[in-house]
Amino acid sequence: MTTTRPSRRLSGRGRKVFLAVHLLAAAAWFGIDLAVGVLVITAAVTDSPQTAGAALQAVGIFAVWPMFTTSVLCLASGAVLGLSSKYGLVRYWWVAVKLAINVVFAVLIIAGLRPGINEAADAGARMTAGDTTAAIPPTLFFPIVLGPSLLLTAYLLSVFKPWGRLQQRAPAARELATSRR
Repeated sequence: MTTTRPSRRLSGRGRKVFLAVHLLAAAAWFGIDLAVGVLVITAAVTDSPQTAGAALQAVGIFAVWPMFTTSVLCLASGAVLGLSSKYGLVRYWWVAVKLAINVVFAVLIIAGLRPGINEAADAGARMTAGDTTAAIPPTLFFPIVLGPSLLLTAYLLSVFKPWGRLQQRAPAARELATSRR
């Protein structure tokens, strides 16, 4: 009696649903990242303390939790897609790098970005109240360049799928797999 291994493959419809969720979450995450960048740059270049303050307060309102939510949604849907496909989660370099980018960013949003965003929102409130000593925290400029750059890298990895497998199969395992086809 032969036993068959249960398939972890998604149905065509299931794959499309998870792929749509993954793509929409990634697009939303990228959009939020770009919007944060636009608001921070607006605050930096405007001559109006009211405009700068409003821009920084807007960043404080919507940046952290929507960005974190989309990163987790992107991570979860990507994990389902990876586990149910030939690519796996850590079988190919490009998938492993995307996974690492997503996990690191999800942690950094909460651990690194949130304190800076809170500080920026406070500075924005002080600016709109007329405090001339309030300033944009310099720690905000690094994330607005790094975030979109690495997210764009993850997108390009998905499209071009560079590099090969993390570990090549042993020659005997390769021959056995070939003979079974």
